[in-house]
Amino acid sequence: MEAIFDFFSANYDMITIVILSIFLGIEVISRVPSVLHTPLMSGANAIHGVVVIGAIIVMGQAESNDYLVLTLGFLAVILGTLNVVGGFVVTDRMLEMFSKKKNTKK
Repeated sequence: MEAIFDFFSANYDMITIVILSIFLGIEVISRVPSVLHTPLMSGANAIHGVVVIGAIIVMGQAESNDYLVLTLGFLAVILGTLNVVGGFVVTDRMLEMFSKKKNTKK
């Protein structure tokens, strides 16, 4: 238990910044009109590719017996890839709504 308190006291500034950025993000997202959610979120998901690259780099630098780092890196790669692909799928569906439909002759 003492190790947890030491961790929080050593990283108090970073933890405070993370908590404040969570509240700021919730405020910003809640004020965006619903019409803009799809393009903004698909763009944000595409940027998530940086997480995939970072996770690959971390996994490459990790020792072979450090299973925690390897497992978390693997999960970050999988979830980041799903997020990137989902962002592109949403963008593709959104762009299909604006394309002209082909007339079919009866």
